[in-house]
Amino acid sequence: MRFLTALWLALAVSSGASAQPEVLVSAAASLANVMAQLARAYEGRTGTRVTVNIGASNMLARQIRAGAAVDVFASADEAQMDAVRSEIVADTRIDLLSNQLAIAVPADRPGVLRSARDLAGPAFKRIALGDPTAVPAGVYAKAYLAKLGIWPAVEGRVVPAASVRLALAAVENGAADAAIVYRTDVATARRTRLAFVIPVSEGPRIVYPAAIIRTGRNRDGAIRFLKWLQGEEASGIFKTAGFVPISQ
Repeated sequence: MRFLTALWLALAVSSGASAQPEVLVSAAASLANVMAQLARAYEGRTGTRVTVNIGASNMLARQIRAGAAVDVFASADEAQMDAVRSEIVADTRIDLLSNQLAIAVPADRPGVLRSARDLAGPAFKRIALGDPTAVPAGVYAKAYLAKLGIWPAVEGRVVPAASVRLALAAVENGAADAAIVYRTDVATARRTRLAFVIPVSEGPRIVYPAAIIRTGRNRDGAIRFLKWLQGEEASGIFKTAGFVPISQ
């Protein structure tokens, strides 16, 4: 009996040692599609499951501050990563990606948008943005419109959304005449078309930082996954999706 008990314990320890615990990633809404691709690719290569929790960066930051057991956080802006500074494992924060703002309109809308200044015209009665007080894409959009000098003209027409994906959905379902979102979001949307891309030289500096969170349950797995995100294979997936990997 003692031999059988010892054998069972040895098998249990061996099985536990060989199992690969999952990595839990909280990622900005604009990363939803590409992060799903990355999770599949990483699991196929390493056998480690990556579970992705998608949401607006400010909401994810609140979850982390409340003690959520997140291994890796990928935010759509630096402000929300700053908001969880005390929860980040030292020396793990990196600038992972960049993106561009773009204006989406209904797919059947006639005409051409010559510049973002056209949004101040009477043809655009409802303009969807991520909440400009909290959602990164909305914060970026407000800053850009203020730089152009048209924020006072469009502020009253803004339809604030809880995430950049919901802002785009407002155009898809007819609740808005246009949305300022990320270029990568328009590429995956239905019933919308890309009307205008804000040039990098004119738009705000968009940075997606990523970091390992100290309340996570798989520190080693998080380190390996974050390193892989900066490698050649992941960079290729990001580029195909329209993101710009930032060289570390």
